[in-house]
Amino acid sequence: MDTASVTKQLTRTAIVAMGCALAAVAIPAGTAGATPSSGISAVTLGSADIPAGLLPFISGPGEATAREITIKPGGTTGWHWHDGPIFGIVKSGTLTHPGSDCKPVIYRAGDFINEPAGIRNTHRGVNLTKSDVVLDVVYVLPKGKPFFEDAAAPACDTPR
Repeated sequence: MDTASVTKQLTRTAIVAMGCALAAVAIPAGTAGATPSSGISAVTLGSADIPAGLLPFISGPGEATAREITIKPGGTTGWHWHDGPIFGIVKSGTLTHPGSDCKPVIYRAGDFINEPAGIRNTHRGVNLTKSDVVLDVVYVLPKGKPFFEDAAAPACDTPR
């Protein structure tokens, strides 16, 4: 191999190594005490960019994403919160939806769900029935933010 080839290969290797290092720094290892989800699946139905300044509750550009979420019997979303508001409809089933006070709100087929943004709105979705819960949800988030942020279970959530 000539010097130019070796230099090119070392440059590629250095770029890959830097990219991996930056990804390791940029992707958090998870929230300490986060509660895992189980029995959940989601399909993205579509998304659209939101121009900066269009919505007063998003600083900068945003994105609206429609997803269909299925929670199997006994499934849970785990405790989490969102960086932007979430709007949804219960397509089928019964969703138990406690907030950080652990007082459950029950949503049934046809009910509208509005989840405000912010860590103070930590919640989880649970399916305590024997049938799937299916939700059609629209996430309105700042561009680049994840669909949810993991959260630790509140003190009132004691194991049963």
